[in-house]
Amino acid sequence: MPSAEMTPASMHEPEPVRPATAEPVRPTSEDEIARAGSELIGGPLGRRALPGTSWWTPVRVVLLVAIGMFALGLVQKAPCYNSAWFFGASSQYTHACYSDIPHLYQGRGFADHLVPYFDKLPDDMSGGMGYLEYPVLTGVFMEVASWMTPHSGTIQHQEQWYWFVNAGMLMVCAAVIAVCAARTHRRRPWDGLLVALAPAFVLTATINWDLLAVALTAAAMLMWSRSRPVAFGVLLGLATAAKLYPAFLLAPLLVLCWRAGKWREYAQAVGATAIAWVLVNAPVMLFAFQGWSKFYTFSQERGVDFGSFWLIWAQNSSNPPSTGFVNTAALVLVVLCILGIAVLTFTAPRRPRFAQLAFLVVAAFILTNKVYSPQYVLWLVPLAVLARPKWRDFLIWQACEVAYFLGIWMYLAYTTSGDAHKGLPTHGYQWAIVLHLVGTLYLCVVVVRDILMPERDVVRRSGDDDPSGGVLDGAPDVFVLGAAAHPPRHAAHLEGPQVDWGRSLPPSPESRSL
Repeated sequence: MPSAEMTPASMHEPEPVRPATAEPVRPTSEDEIARAGSELIGGPLGRRALPGTSWWTPVRVVLLVAIGMFALGLVQKAPCYNSAWFFGASSQYTHACYSDIPHLYQGRGFADHLVPYFDKLPDDMSGGMGYLEYPVLTGVFMEVASWMTPHSGTIQHQEQWYWFVNAGMLMVCAAVIAVCAARTHRRRPWDGLLVALAPAFVLTATINWDLLAVALTAAAMLMWSRSRPVAFGVLLGLATAAKLYPAFLLAPLLVLCWRAGKWREYAQAVGATAIAWVLVNAPVMLFAFQGWSKFYTFSQERGVDFGSFWLIWAQNSSNPPSTGFVNTAALVLVVLCILGIAVLTFTAPRRPRFAQLAFLVVAAFILTNKVYSPQYVLWLVPLAVLARPKWRDFLIWQACEVAYFLGIWMYLAYTTSGDAHKGLPTHGYQWAIVLHLVGTLYLCVVVVRDILMPERDVVRRSGDDDPSGGVLDGAPDVFVLGAAAHPPRHAAHLEGPQVDWGRSLPPSPESRSL
């Protein structure tokens, strides 16, 4: 009988990759919640069904569902669109329909045709902000929307139009995100429904302009899955020019390419990212440096804010932490998390999937940050779908995020309603913060478990290696640490059907003779 120990030569053999034309995975056949939910539309797909013979392909269905759900999110904002943004201090919170977009139309000078980053904002208009506090590509997005907004009629009418134009542009971003999520894993297009139907995605989509960066990041992930590192880098650079968090994806990609020896592709991705970011930022940086740098100085100077565990500390301490301390501590914590993810990558029994590490590193950044705004869930939704496409775990997390979405608005209603105190008091809001932090941590723990026990990973259990990994998919390891150099016990056990990192194999003749 062959030894259960893996020889050095066999350890470095490439994993066979399932061809892209392999049969698509049907969630209703592997996920009990998806199976139960399918009863609303006629039940699971039958064995004799002929997928691909109808106009209703999975990607088209996901796209239409995403647009329909986005439209429902716009309806949810109707009370604010009609009056709550403009009348009453707390009505936009009691209706849970707050959005930054209409308020910043006048507050950041778009109503007065001021040029972002170049024109200084009057203090009475911006509350002392001075310049637009968003990255350059987001500022361009906001400016383009203002060009399409009729600058006539009352300011309320203009703000309504500005939100509506932005909502239309953000709907395009939402459609891109859903399509990219459906196409990144070739054999799992129906996972895109998790993005399209995510309740927290629908509720927070038009709070701010985050969907632009999320769409570019999702497109970058799609390009990497197609082994196009330069296109990935260009899109990631543009995403980083719209929001800071996409740059964190280069950290897990570094350790994955290190383990697989894909240095050329990683260098191409980093170079393209840097060039794209510089091309977008350089004109503003050179000719309006003070306005360009406002995003970075504001990020450093802002105090502890909504949604973070730092806020719970500050609200329950007679000596709350200073902004400087929180900046340093948050940086140390996120660096420690990234180092932990690197160790996990090198020591895992099977090289983690790119989407798994991308989710973990962005979640680590959010969890340790001094602010966890309700719309930050948008950053995580497509990554979570690719990392852990399991309906139960995804819905548990989403329930926590919806509870927080309601909690923050009820807390703001409480603080802005004067003596009436309509809403959620401080301690109630703190429990809402704990709930959404725990929900995100829960999903992180499940993803880490999948990395340590690859046979629990639903993507690998379906027969794939790393469908979002591009050049990493099926690549041999060239650098590992510790236990990763040896087969784990649960993989070497030969009683019953053997799981070879996600591919169920029949027992070998040797194992039958045991």
